[in-house]
Amino acid sequence: MNIFLVVLLVLAGVALLLLEMFLLPGFGIAGISGFLSLTGAVALAWMRISPTAGVITLVACVLVAAIAIWGFLRSHALDKMALDTQIDSHVDLADNRLNKADKSDKANNQKDK
Repeated sequence: MNIFLVVLLVLAGVALLLLEMFLLPGFGIAGISGFLSLTGAVALAWMRISPTAGVITLVACVLVAAIAIWGFLRSHALDKMALDTQIDSHVDLADNRLNKADKSDKANNQKDK
């Protein structure tokens, strides 16, 4: 039963961290819950099973989280969520208009003299 609970906490923690990183903005309830879930899994394995199981759980948490993040980044799921538009318009900068106005003012002043 303890091993099942540890595995469940690890999977829930990784899922919550992925949810926080890629779907929810900021570091909020899902991120904190995921971190606490992973910490609880390591503590539970350390205290209820054995210190060796705690170390194994800690290494497994880091590896599973890294593999899950890498796999999610490599998948095309982010392409479907991301905004992908092309902007073809351009803006005339105020500096260009000022430079053109200064040149035309100088030309008008020279014509007046």
